[in-house]
Amino acid sequence: MTIAQANDNQPVRAQRPTRVRHAVLWLTVAAYMITYMDRVVISTAAPSIQKEFAFSAITMGWIFSTFQITYALFQIPGGWLGDRFGPRRALTWIVIWWSSFTALTALTWSAGSMLVCRALFGAGEAGAFPIATRSLSRWMLPQERGFAQGITHAGARLGGAVTPVFVVLLIVDFGWRAPFFVFAVVGLLWAALWFFFYRDQPGEHASVNPAELALITDALGAAPPPSKTARIPWKHLLGNSQIWTLSAMYFCYAYSIGIFLTWFPTYLKDVHEFNLTKMGLYASLPLMAGVAGDVAGGWISDRLAHGSGNLKMSRRIVAMAGFLLAAVTIPLAVLSADPTTSVAWFCLAVFGLELTVGVSWAVTLDIGGNYAGSVSAVMNTCGNIGGAIASFATGYIITYLGWSPAFFVLAVLSLAAALLFLRIDASKPLYQGEPAAPDPNIFV
Repeated sequence: MTIAQANDNQPVRAQRPTRVRHAVLWLTVAAYMITYMDRVVISTAAPSIQKEFAFSAITMGWIFSTFQITYALFQIPGGWLGDRFGPRRALTWIVIWWSSFTALTALTWSAGSMLVCRALFGAGEAGAFPIATRSLSRWMLPQERGFAQGITHAGARLGGAVTPVFVVLLIVDFGWRAPFFVFAVVGLLWAALWFFFYRDQPGEHASVNPAELALITDALGAAPPPSKTARIPWKHLLGNSQIWTLSAMYFCYAYSIGIFLTWFPTYLKDVHEFNLTKMGLYASLPLMAGVAGDVAGGWISDRLAHGSGNLKMSRRIVAMAGFLLAAVTIPLAVLSADPTTSVAWFCLAVFGLELTVGVSWAVTLDIGGNYAGSVSAVMNTCGNIGGAIASFATGYIITYLGWSPAFFVLAVLSLAAALLFLRIDASKPLYQGEPAAPDPNIFV
């Protein structure tokens, strides 16, 4: 018997809907936080690691990019895991995997061992965002999607923002290896909580009452029955030019934000001569500004869509405004001699970049439908190719040209991303043949 059929004397419509979907959302936010906590640890610890092992900037750049390369390569397999086995099991498995390699990073002894460990860490984290996106596809109402994607990515940025402060404190007292063990334990605890609480379908959750289930079902349609075969219509998805425009835009975004997640602490140390403690504090400020951008971008886009009924323009306006803001403020930050003024401009730049994130991932739900996990995986694959290139290319750029050209590249890419969003239409599904009630022989 389903929850909707459970004994209840009240008419379903008269009940106050439970809010289990919001608990699912906040648990997903926590997952996003942990992904960035685990990946930002190494950027904050990088100066200490370089000092101990005498790594050059180029070597450190390749260590950063190894994570990004495997992270990009395993996006589509990771998204497929979520579509095939369901987010409950798939996300539990991969969080345990990457948390294990977070801890093992502390046990590396050379550049080679660290490259291998970070590669395996990246392979594990690769499925996080596609599977998490898939985990919300049967829970969040359409009018909540922009906010949901914004708040989850805000969680990621918040994790990235607070991590440098905690990492510095741990390094000062216990050395650079300690943070990797601490954050690995956090991931393992989350995996246990996720497996205990989350269910792939709202109707399977004991705490969802009939009113909330009806609310979700009315908006999204009935959940497809389980199938033993997952068939993703790749020919239709990849044959649509819009998915490649979306992916190119996200390449530009991911290259740009990648610098703030990997090289920015080192930039503050080299250019503005910040000490370890000050570096940790100031490195977190742009990412804190990004938290506000993530929340604002998704929320504003949803409000515009609700008020105007024009989904295409409500997504497009917010994203373009964010990219143009970044394109203007990044050069101002680089050219500012005063460290505080420079960081302030960088905060505005990251705020602008993050205005676009909730919108971008909401678009994968808008146009991907029941294949949102796979669509978001393609987008994030291309994005993380950009992040990988940013990690190692920046090492070469700063070695041979200096820091300013490395950041001017971000301004150009932000402008390109704004222009690319002119060609993205969130109101057009990628797979036009998708039925309103999914065919159980096609989709799990």
